[in-house]
Parts: sequence; structure tokens; C-alpha cells
Amino acid sequence: MSIHSPLNSQKKNVESSEPPARDFLSNYLDTLGMVERMHRLLLDVIKDEFERLGLLDINSVQALLLFNIGNNEVTAGELKSRGYYQGSNVSYNLKKLVESDYMHHKRCEIDRRAVRVKLTERGQEISKIVGELFERHAQGMLGRSVLEDETLNDINRALHKVERYWTDQIRYIY
Repeated sequence: MSIHSPLNSQKKNVESSEPPARDFLSNYLDTLGMVERMHRLLLDVIKDEFERLGLLDINSVQALLLFNIGNNEVTAGELKSRGYYQGSNVSYNLKKLVESDYMHHKRCEIDRRAVRVKLTERGQEISKIVGELFERHAQGMLGRSVLEDETLNDINRALHKVERYWTDQIRYIY
């Protein structure tokens, strides 16, 4: 069953294009929809794991953020530039994580405007849980032949190319 999204309805407007362009655009729109659904599904998988463990005071976005930070100490601004966080409400999530004792924060000694964050022991535990979840998934996918290493490498290479293209569009089009 396909989830209806603006991306899917846009495909209907493509019919006047030349066949190769139409096929490419259709595939591109399918890929965009899949990337969006995969991210949402990833968050649901994390949420489900935390519900099973009875960890209800942290949401999946926050748990993924803790996993991505790991042992690093970063500023709020670096969270996006390093790819640790993709959302728009980073300040809200950081505040909640500090209040819930998953994260320490302190003013940067060099730039007093910046705040540096680091996981507490409690935050490291959440990061570990997410890491173990991902390890189980990797083992399960290999064991069931869902993906092979070469296929995963091809997917990653293709997605990195799209990421570079989009980044260039943001930086150089305006």
C-alpha cells in the first residue's frame, strides 16, 4: 500500500515529458517518497524499541540524536552541520535532553555565545541501546539476505551523490 504524498500526486503531471525524462522523474519521485518513509519508519522502529523497554520519557528523535552524538562534545550549531540532527527544533530537543539528564551543557570557553553539549551517563546508555538495536538489524538483514554488503555500498554511494547535488543547489543557485 502506498502512502499518499504530494510527491506521489506530482507524478501525474509528468506525462507530457519525453519518455526517458518521465521515467527518470517518476523514479526520482518514488525515491524521494521512499527516503521520507524510511526516515519516519526508522523513528517508529526506535520508538517501538523504547516502548518495549519501558523508556517513555524520551522520544525517538531525541534517542537518535543521542546515538549520533555518541562520545562527541559539540555545539548546537554543529549538530546539523555534522549530520547529527535533521529537524528544525534542535533547541527544544536539547533543552528536554538536558532537563531529563541525558545531556550536559556548558558555555563554550572561546565563544561564550555557543553552548557545548555532551552525553551524561544516562544519555550514553540510550546511545548504547540504539546502537545495539542497529546491530541487531544489521545481523538480521545479513542473516535473512535482505541486503548484501555490495548493494548497501551502492545505495550509500548513490545517496551521497544526491546529497552532494542538493547541497550544491542550496549553496550555488541563489
